Amino acid sequence: MSHFHKHIFFCTNQRTDGSDCCGNHGAQKMRDYAKDKLKALGLSTEKKRIRINSAGCMDRCDDGPVLVVYPEGVWYTYVDESDIDEIIEEHLKNGRVVERLKI
Repeated sequence: MSHFHKHIFFCTNQRTDGSDCCGNHGAQKMRDYAKDKLKALGLSTEKKRIRINSAGCMDRCDDGPVLVVYPEGVWYTYVDESDIDEIIEEHLKNGRVVERLKI
């Protein structure tokens, strides 16, 4: 059994050469927002075991910004907090993949 029930990795990579990357799309801000939201909802407790982490480049820059939810291996893109809220509500709380954000 995995230590975490779900593990969410946000690509927060920032390229130094100026080429497009998740960091250019506010990825760190969205990762921090998601982490705070999970905590506020009580989903990051020891019992719920949902974990948010940062990741380096996940090699999906053309689809960015991106995050991936494990153990399902579902990849998402997002634009703003409302997209993150939908992923949290539908996928993390209710187990339903958000098809419109899936990549």
